[in-house]
Amino acid sequence: VWALLSQHKARLAISLAALLACTTSTLSMPLFSGRFFETLIGRGSEPLTRLLSKIAVLYTLEPIFTIVFVINMTVVWEKVMGRLRSQIFRRILIQKMVFFDRHKVGELTGLLTSDLGSLKGVVSDNISRDRGLRAFSEITGTLCILFTLSTELAPVLGLLIVSVSVIVAIFKRSTVPTFKSYGIVQAHISDCVSETFSAIRTVRSFGGEKRQISMFDNLALSFQNSGTKLGVLKAANESLTRVVVYVSLMALYILGGSKVSAGKLSIGTMASFIGYTFTLTFAVQGAVNTLGDLRGTFASIERINSVLSAKDIDDSLAYGLAKELDNKETEDSNGRVHEKGTVNTRYMSALKSSSSCSDLAWSGDIHLEDVHFSYPLRSDVDVLNGLDLVIECGKVTALVGSSGAGKSTVVQLLARYYEPTQGRITVAGEDIRVFDKREWSQIVSLVNQDPVLFSASVGENIAYGLPDDVVSKDEIIKAAKAANAHEFIISLPQV
Repeated sequence: VWALLSQHKARLAISLAALLACTTSTLSMPLFSGRFFETLIGRGSEPLTRLLSKIAVLYTLEPIFTIVFVINMTVVWEKVMGRLRSQIFRRILIQKMVFFDRHKVGELTGLLTSDLGSLKGVVSDNISRDRGLRAFSEITGTLCILFTLSTELAPVLGLLIVSVSVIVAIFKRSTVPTFKSYGIVQAHISDCVSETFSAIRTVRSFGGEKRQISMFDNLALSFQNSGTKLGVLKAANESLTRVVVYVSLMALYILGGSKVSAGKLSIGTMASFIGYTFTLTFAVQGAVNTLGDLRGTFASIERINSVLSAKDIDDSLAYGLAKELDNKETEDSNGRVHEKGTVNTRYMSALKSSSSCSDLAWSGDIHLEDVHFSYPLRSDVDVLNGLDLVIECGKVTALVGSSGAGKSTVVQLLARYYEPTQGRITVAGEDIRVFDKREWSQIVSLVNQDPVLFSASVGENIAYGLPDDVVSKDEIIKAAKAANAHEFIISLPQV
């Protein structure tokens, strides 16, 4: 992340300057408000019109600096997160198949969505006035100004405001699980409705209406209870926020009022203290919330690192992919920046060319020589034990056997999802491991019993295995006709 941030030094510098300007403008407002009240009672040394002009300037500059700060921070962080998300996706995609056996799809999806979303939110959700860097800068500035205005009043008032605000903020953070559970129950209700209606024929066939109604009623009751509890907590949060403000103001009125009555504090300073009370109260609560977000973000980073720290990169795949991706940035028509070449290009120098790979595939037999294999996650179970098999070039070879005999395993080894534990597979005498997997995938075709369709057009699905720049519409139509699917495809609704 730091390496990616360092690529945007100019915008970060602008953001920092705008942040300082925002904080300065915000913290100057209570001071000028105090002078305003001093002028109203005839104790000010500055004409009212000039003072109002300065206040108007502050009120104008603060939102301008805020816009500059928020826009620049947002642009930088969105670019950083976009690059990081792309890098993590590429990193996952070039892992060995055992990596995908070890980690569930939901876990990997969570890395790119919820975990990266948490990392993104620690900045994007904390660039408002009462959160993140602004909150910390306002706390620091406010405390310094309070001590400058009154060394006697500042320690007592500052400690009280900070303590009460922290306690309330911690209470608010403790209610987060309730908010999350409310969302989870809501999602469960949505899943129940979706499953029931999408499988209505199955429900009707097995008479499952009573079961589904009971399930939905239980979820609805849980949703009702969660909503009631959530409403109570929202009311408590709102009330406690007001309590913090009122306690701070009462302390200021008692302590500050006595000093004003004794002539030790001016009306203007008292008015400034009131303004800083509000600033400090909300800034402290925002800072505590930001620290809570950071805690969740660190947990997300730890999960990301724990998954990606595994040394399961498939160098053969990474090598072939790297040859197709130049190490440059590209920008599409929508202005989105994509990074290319983020894979590790280090691999063996003896790799064959694609033409050699293709020539060998059409000119020689495939030999499985003393092949031993066990799946990495079940290394104690031998699936293949010294298999010798010849698949002759130009002939059709069928593998026949009982369930669990290893037929699918042989296919997966030929497709190079896995490598043999012992022995080797050759084509025309060449070990297939000397070919990079991108080239190998162009000469090995699989037809699955249950085909997978991507969220794309029919044509894009048909041409999925070919490079984008060599596929013509005529070739796609030819393939569809060969599969006896062309007439069916053209009868589909055109989108």
